[in-house]
Amino acid sequence: MYAEFDDTLVTGNEMIDGQHKELIEKINQLLGACENGDGKVKAIQTLAYLAEYTEFHFGEEEKLQEEIAYPGIKEHKKEHEKLRETVKELHEMLEESEGPTEAFVQQVEKNVVKWLYSHIKGFDRSVAEYKNMRLSGEML
Repeated sequence: MYAEFDDTLVTGNEMIDGQHKELIEKINQLLGACENGDGKVKAIQTLAYLAEYTEFHFGEEEKLQEEIAYPGIKEHKKEHEKLRETVKELHEMLEESEGPTEAFVQQVEKNVVKWLYSHIKGFDRSVAEYKNMRLSGEML
């Protein structure tokens, strides 16, 4: 199951939406490497690339939240930490196997793709809405 950025994932913040599209592309590259039988090394490299971009994205989101004094920042950071842990577990799973297995792909779909969809639709959208409300209030 490849990930897809659709209208249900739009937060209304161009920077965040653009980064979410990039994250989805990276997830799909990982799934593609698994599907194509590119092997353990390619899957590990792709997962590392995904993890690196995720760190960049989380940093940008958290910086935005600090700038707008978002009241839910602590909880949001905890959610980000959950995905970091998941990525570590996936890395360990790859290291322990001879290559990406069906179980690994299922974990990516369940714990990365579904997590991302849920996170964007809930946590990230609320940050964008809060930012828009603050801007509207400041303009009055």
